[in-house]
Amino acid sequence: MEQRALGSQGLTVAAEGLGCMGMSTAYGAIDEAEALATIDRALELGVTMLDTAEGYGPFANEQLIARAVAGRRQNAVIATKTGIEFTDEGAAVGLNGRPEYIHRAADRSLRHLGTDHIDLYYLHRVDPAVPVEESVGAMADLVTAGKVRYLGLSEAAAATIRRAHAVHPLTAVQTEYSLFERGLESDGVRATLTELGIGLVAYSPLGRGFLSGAVTSPADFAEDDYRRTDPRFQGENFARNLAVVDEVRRLAGEKSVTPSQLALAWVLRQGAVPIPGTKRRRYLEENIAALDVALTADDLAAVEAVAPRGVASGDRYPPTFMRMLNG
Repeated sequence: MEQRALGSQGLTVAAEGLGCMGMSTAYGAIDEAEALATIDRALELGVTMLDTAEGYGPFANEQLIARAVAGRRQNAVIATKTGIEFTDEGAAVGLNGRPEYIHRAADRSLRHLGTDHIDLYYLHRVDPAVPVEESVGAMADLVTAGKVRYLGLSEAAAATIRRAHAVHPLTAVQTEYSLFERGLESDGVRATLTELGIGLVAYSPLGRGFLSGAVTSPADFAEDDYRRTDPRFQGENFARNLAVVDEVRRLAGEKSVTPSQLALAWVLRQGAVPIPGTKRRRYLEENIAALDVALTADDLAAVEAVAPRGVASGDRYPPTFMRMLNG
């Protein structure tokens, strides 16, 4: 698989990673055997970066990855996250970017992951009550101690990225990026990453599954599926967004690829490393095939015509989660 330098600090990863959150939470029924088989297949196909967080479960996803990479830890680049506090029993507390919590959470993640180091450690969300310099300073201590190799932020504003990078060089910033969510192109984040030599990791590159073309009704979701609360999957927003997906499907058909492959090929063409989430091997293989999709200038213009910046209807999170974004 194609390899890409992620940022300018020395980390190299496969061009497409695997988002593992849905294997343990948020997207309906959990099938651990199939999840493990999916990670196994991903590594077999050359995927290296496995994305998780202590909050996915909580803890269950890190523990799943530990089982998946046992005996072949060297084949995986494990990315996990801190900054949203959980008790050891798994109860959510809230944002916590204080150094003492970051140190404690890192040790707990190392135990759950069954490893002596985290390859890429993100501040999951920026705590407005704690200067980002203090949070990243604590993460830098973990690098010095050999517990972490590289640092990143998730969902951070351009000014925050600059402040953090001045404390310790960042390798990556993870943010939502897809045909449905292109805010980083206009809010200064993309320009800042380019200027500072920081890699871009795109989560939800398929718009939480919308751009796969497989979602035709909110009724498709299980009762415990997070998307039942997502504004883009509600009412008139759903109908408007589905119309955009229909156009993406049409373009994909003209290239004899799936909508997912077209959407991922577009993200790859932007220079990002996408981490599409899936818990099934068949979707994993479909997603990886996007690496073989070549987009011409005419293809890119056609995509831009049907999915210009700002095309999605509705906020990308419910209000509670929107307030956790660093803007």
